[in-house]
Amino acid sequence: MRRVTPFMLIALLLASCNGWIIQPLPGNAPTPFLPFTQFPSVFTATPVVIGAATASPTPNISTHTASVTPLGTTATAITLTPSLTNTPSTTAAIALTVLGCDTSIDILHGMGEVTNAYVTLKNTGGVHLTNIKVTLLALDPGQQVHPDQTVQIPALAIGYQVTLKMTADTTYQQATPIQVEVTSDQGLFPREGAASCRDIGLFAPNPSGLKTPVPATP
Repeated sequence: MRRVTPFMLIALLLASCNGWIIQPLPGNAPTPFLPFTQFPSVFTATPVVIGAATASPTPNISTHTASVTPLGTTATAITLTPSLTNTPSTTAAIALTVLGCDTSIDILHGMGEVTNAYVTLKNTGGVHLTNIKVTLLALDPGQQVHPDQTVQIPALAIGYQVTLKMTADTTYQQATPIQVEVTSDQGLFPREGAASCRDIGLFAPNPSGLKTPVPATP
């Protein structure tokens, strides 16, 4: 018992200084252990869709023109041109031409000098003319009305013409301006005339062809 007691006293003396038998090395204080904080994941609001089209796709519109190809033939492009239908004219019209005139003595009807006028009527309108009446008016009339001063034609078809001879009693050896008046069932047409009736001479129409409608010449 006497040997153990001194050693125990030495140990207690040493421990009463700072409580450590072996002194720790000087250094920084250890960082206290903090629990691991995990940051939350952030997700976008727009879902990701694999293989999806855009939000506003542009439609692809194809126009197909149907074509019909007969068997055994080669397809040919055909262009259709619209045809315009001409509405026939319903207007009555006459082209009046004074060919000329000459003078003579008409003893058969008891007249002295008479004036003979030759005219051509051409139906240039869009309707047939009926009951045509052509009258020769002389500006130096005589004392009587000649029976051939007015000539009548029953009808004149579209695109036809007729040559006429009319005679009027006129003053002897006086200049004879003339006018020709044309009427029909379709109305009254403008007058045509000549300020001075020129001598037709050898160019007078053949009497056999008078008052006979024929196809109009250009």
